[in-house]
Amino acid sequence: MVFIGNHSQFVDSVCAVVVKGQWGNLLQVKNASVLTSSTIHQVLLQLSLYGYGPFHSFPFFKWLDSIPHYSHSLQCSWAMIHILTEHKHFKTAQHMLEKIAHKDFLSSPSVLSTLVRTHDNPEVNSQVFSWLVIHYAKSKMTQDAIQVFEQMRLHEVKPHLHACTVLLNSLLKDGVTHMVWKIYKRMVQVGVVPNVYLYNCLFHACSKSGDVERAEQLLNDMDIKGVLSDIFTYNTLILLYCRKGMHYEALSIQDRMEREGISLDIVSYNSLIYGFCKEGRMREAMRMFSEIKNATPNHVTYTTLIDGYCKTNELEHALKMRKLMEAKGLYPGVVTYNTILCKLCQDGRIRDANRLLNEMSERKVQADNITCNTLINAYCKIGDLKSALKFKNKMLEAGLEPDPFTYKALIHGFCKTNELESAKELMFMLDFPPVIAHTLGL
Repeated sequence: MVFIGNHSQFVDSVCAVVVKGQWGNLLQVKNASVLTSSTIHQVLLQLSLYGYGPFHSFPFFKWLDSIPHYSHSLQCSWAMIHILTEHKHFKTAQHMLEKIAHKDFLSSPSVLSTLVRTHDNPEVNSQVFSWLVIHYAKSKMTQDAIQVFEQMRLHEVKPHLHACTVLLNSLLKDGVTHMVWKIYKRMVQVGVVPNVYLYNCLFHACSKSGDVERAEQLLNDMDIKGVLSDIFTYNTLILLYCRKGMHYEALSIQDRMEREGISLDIVSYNSLIYGFCKEGRMREAMRMFSEIKNATPNHVTYTTLIDGYCKTNELEHALKMRKLMEAKGLYPGVVTYNTILCKLCQDGRIRDANRLLNEMSERKVQADNITCNTLINAYCKIGDLKSALKFKNKMLEAGLEPDPFTYKALIHGFCKTNELESAKELMFMLDFPPVIAHTLGL
């Protein structure tokens, strides 16, 4: 039997029953209403205080779920998570945390503020709240992850380095690069010491925003702190420099990698080749291609070179590169085909473009919007609206949705053939601003 005296004695009595594993006795209590979630919360804390870990408290906690009309409060669940974490039952604790993460407005500042003060073990608080940051960030609930991080910062709970990296990655995926730097600054303020993985997130942010100066500051910062760069660090820098046309700087990173014994991979080579192709420097691009070692050229390598040759009006070289690609057992995908199609259409070689399209169909390469728009635009430019509209219908049959580019090409086609009413109809469908209609003479 369970003794019902004052509340403190009742809690002690329940603790004794739990330790003996005689939970059924609790259901014999005449006044069953005393088994509230508030009481259970105190029982869990008391058991922990007496040195009884999850071996006793967790089976009891799970058993309570089977009692009709009883449900654990957030306080109860939070206490159980802390007990599990304190005793290194990390997987179970993390699973429990993820189950309650979307309930009880857990990510609201007021709730978090209360929870962070509930338990005074800084190591356990750091672990549990870091898990919460990771869970929200990976669940694409970035704002919730930020709110958890902010409450940790305000209450001087230091987040784990992995949680910081996951949060920054989540911000990058959301495209909010400016927030990456704000959150990083606050991470440093609470004593987080970045490692190479966190630095790589920051380099990625620099690459996205095209911020060369900040990337160079980061590299200098890593050198000063003795944090060794890896292949991802250098690949991000090479791509950033190549996008900016800074070939000397990109090649200096290649030299640095070789000095440090880090071999270039195909991503490194592809970026360097892309940099030269972007500037129309095909001789240097091909020299870099010939220097590839300890890596195998892939679809990206060949497509980049094919695109480079197309842009420098060297279609025959592009087609030779395509043959070389196939000789290596790599068959063109839709991106490669689109590159060649675009050049054929620009040169007015519509018949050759259609032959290539038939080849795509035979090889089961699915056309995309770019494929269709390229041909629609080519037909519109020569005033062949019949073929352009026929292609638009094929596009719909293939389950592709015409986009603004499709309609713009058709509008220009209608204007070219003086079918102004048809052009106006399309413009009204797309809700074009009047200024554009006026420019087109409609």
